[in-house]
Amino acid sequence: MQKLDLPQGLHIRPARSSDNIFLQKLHHSVRQDLQLIEGKQELIETIVEMQFTAQTQGYGDKFPNAMYFIIEKHHEKIGKATLDFGHNEVRLLDIAFLPEARGHGFGKAIIQSFQACAAQLAIPLCLSVEQINVQAKQLYLSLGFQIESVQPPYEFMAWYPSSLKAIVGV
Repeated sequence: MQKLDLPQGLHIRPARSSDNIFLQKLHHSVRQDLQLIEGKQELIETIVEMQFTAQTQGYGDKFPNAMYFIIEKHHEKIGKATLDFGHNEVRLLDIAFLPEARGHGFGKAIIQSFQACAAQLAIPLCLSVEQINVQAKQLYLSLGFQIESVQPPYEFMAWYPSSLKAIVGV
């Protein structure tokens, strides 16, 4: 089993029901675009909550076997990741960090740990990224992901373990 070199104090654990308040706070912090809606703050908060519920239900409907993780740094919650372990791929459905935890390399370290899992299973790690999210795309490309297809506004990307590359010729 490959040892993961996560930054000191970084940890991934399964999400629990007691994490829901944190997940709502995190969702609120990553959906700053919804704060631009014209209207009273109460209406905006309702829309943010509805979007959080819709996203959670959508993942559950489309990926019933998805696993939800909390990312912690020194036992403080700083982010989340949602993964679906399928028969032919591991799919990173969502990864997000609190604003103060961004830009420190935590996302890179977490994604590398998911790549290690996919490599052990000898299946690709796949994800979708918004075309306008240049920073995320650059990170994924630097980690060896390839653009497989484009369906605006998203690009589907995949990373293949070296053992799988030899078999499928990518």
